[in-house]
Amino acid sequence: MRLVFRLFLIPLLLAAGIGVARAETVDISAVMSPKEQMRLDFKDGSKHFVLLVKREGTAEGSGVLAGAAVTEYGMHDIQRGVGGNPGGYLVFVADDGSEAYVKWQVRAVFVPADDGKMRLLDNGYWEIAGGTGRYADLQGAGTLHIKPASKTDRRFILHGELTGTK
Repeated sequence: MRLVFRLFLIPLLLAAGIGVARAETVDISAVMSPKEQMRLDFKDGSKHFVLLVKREGTAEGSGVLAGAAVTEYGMHDIQRGVGGNPGGYLVFVADDGSEAYVKWQVRAVFVPADDGKMRLLDNGYWEIAGGTGRYADLQGAGTLHIKPASKTDRRFILHGELTGTK
């Protein structure tokens, strides 16, 4: 019965103009360097700070976003040694000017490291928020990890799936 259903459903969907979406795996890594930032340090001894940052880099890896220039517009609300809630948008710009808007959110958690200091884990998710040109029909989501690449630079690692790729 299932085989018969599939044999009739797929041609029926195609005839009706409803395509079967093809999912594409995305594995992107981008080292992002700060270009602009504003910072609020709480002076109450809490080690709490808020960083508004614009960072830029290039997406490397596999998938439709690979090779694009990337700009982060982020707000990092962090209490050192405790945790935080960074979030924002990544804008991927292809050579042809097409733009993909990726909304992201992570949870920052501090855990003890082997050396006795605290180590930061930044793990969360991303999702497509919109796009233009060849990215206009993109939909998808995945996981996001942010890791230090240097004292000032951060590596954004995105893994997930996209549909609507051209």
